[in-house]
Amino acid sequence: MTSLIIEVIIGALLIFVVPMFIPARVGMLAIQGVRGLGAVVIVFAVLSTSYVNVGDGRFAQLFRQYGGGSLTGGKIVAIDGENGPQARVLRPGFHFELLVNLLYALDESKKEFEVPAGKVGILTAKDGEPLRPGQTFADPFLPEVGLAMLDAETFLRNHGQRGPQLTVLPPSKYVINDYLWSVELKDTQDVNTGFVGVVKSNIWAAIDFGTLRASKPDKCEVIPAKDTTAGRLEAPIVPVGCVGVWQAALQPGKYYFNPDAFTIIPIDTRAQVWTYAGGYQRCEITLTVDSKGEIAQNRTCQQIPEDPKNNADKAVFVKMEGWDVPLELRVVAQVSPSEASCVVAGVGSLKEVEDRVLTPSIRAITRDVSGGTYEVDEPKTDETGKPVLDAEGKPVIQHVRRPTKVTDLINQRPLIENEVERRIGPEAEKSCARIREVRLGEPAIPPELLVAVRREQLATQLTKAYIQEQQAQTKRIDSEKAKATADQQPTLVQAEIAVQTSQQRALAAKNEGQGEKDKLVLISEGQRTQTEVLGQNATVQLQQYNILMDKLFGFANAHPEVITSAFANAGKFVPNTYVAGGGGVLDGILGKFLNSGSETAQSDSKAAQR
Repeated sequence: MTSLIIEVIIGALLIFVVPMFIPARVGMLAIQGVRGLGAVVIVFAVLSTSYVNVGDGRFAQLFRQYGGGSLTGGKIVAIDGENGPQARVLRPGFHFELLVNLLYALDESKKEFEVPAGKVGILTAKDGEPLRPGQTFADPFLPEVGLAMLDAETFLRNHGQRGPQLTVLPPSKYVINDYLWSVELKDTQDVNTGFVGVVKSNIWAAIDFGTLRASKPDKCEVIPAKDTTAGRLEAPIVPVGCVGVWQAALQPGKYYFNPDAFTIIPIDTRAQVWTYAGGYQRCEITLTVDSKGEIAQNRTCQQIPEDPKNNADKAVFVKMEGWDVPLELRVVAQVSPSEASCVVAGVGSLKEVEDRVLTPSIRAITRDVSGGTYEVDEPKTDETGKPVLDAEGKPVIQHVRRPTKVTDLINQRPLIENEVERRIGPEAEKSCARIREVRLGEPAIPPELLVAVRREQLATQLTKAYIQEQQAQTKRIDSEKAKATADQQPTLVQAEIAVQTSQQRALAAKNEGQGEKDKLVLISEGQRTQTEVLGQNATVQLQQYNILMDKLFGFANAHPEVITSAFANAGKFVPNTYVAGGGGVLDGILGKFLNSGSETAQSDSKAAQR
């Protein structure tokens, strides 16, 4: 400004004052030259204040000092040439405007504003239309204008509202007029994979979140619950665009919004594994068998610590048959994306669902099932405890409801798991969650309850082992015996043949003796009968005759040559006895022999009588 005035004064002096001091003899040409120089100085002074050259990556803000009227109506930024901060800015390049440097104060040091990756620019307008009563944030930029509203003149002419803006700046570079805008950088909101983002809104407006768009709702009434008969929690959920918790949730992705206007609550929609373990003492009784077959037992205990970082809670203690049994559980739960808003509006977060609702219910229901009754299919037994069989010999199965036993935690685990899962399911649905499965861990059953069964099993096994050993020993002896028998097979065969031969000989002798006995009996009977008929003497004689004949015929058969020789030499002898008649020589001889025998017998009889 001062330089311009000095230059104008110099130019005026050259035009109006200096020519008066130029001698006439110099001539009019010199005078006109001085005046021309003055005009050039004045023109140069004016032109030197009428252009602006803005460098690359920068822009110039204008503040009018002269020649404009005052701002009215509480305006801060001028759009019609009023004095004060100007809405327009000068972009990079050469700009010519008459006396621009004289009328305006230029700030050419402004650089483009950069929103880096992972950040969002939160806008606040210093001028514009006032917010409506009850309105917290300005209406979003008109869709047909978009980010062109960043130009202060465009913003003010399109009735932009002053105050916090719903429209935000995603990562990029922008020309920001500081007279109108203030920008604050904040982190973007990410919804990770496996999660949904439940939106709690502080404004009632049209929404454009990319994957979630909605016009401004006409009414913002709470959406009624689907089912209120099952004790479902009341969750005040509203349509998208209303103030409150929106019915629809954001899908995984990166979102740019004003965190003062919207709050995103991430809800994990993946399966959640809640473990209830630790916080108890596990004891065991081990059984050992010494060399004598005696059973010894040893009791050991180990403390199972809690793990709050990895477990939902400690193990559940259930009362069964008068015993406190620590029971570990693993529960798989899940929140569907459609129910995420219900969780936030009704409870708060998935962690609060776990701690406030499901953990107490799980512990209570587990105690009820384990310490109560349940339905089970089991074999029917008689008074002695033996299974009752049907006509085909199969056990008769009956459906009964009976108290839960400690051993059922091992023998009937699937039934107990199903019963707990069946009961906990409706409780989880009340808080907008779903139970996928319930699994029991290894129960810490007091070892005193199992030691009797284990001793019985061990004794049974020992008995079976003893029997097996006996059978094996017997088989070994039989094998050795068979091997020895095979080695002595020739001797055994000979002995067996000898035994059989002796048996056959004994049988032959017995048969022969029996035959001889029968013969003698028959002979004696014949002789008795003969004696009765012929008399005793005649019978004796006849017997002697038969014996002699048997001997003669036996000798003749054995020595036929003697008979032949005797008949050949018969003429050489003189007979002592003459036998008349037709009996022949042999009969005579035999008669004499018999008579001599009879006489001898008679003389022996008489001698005996004497």
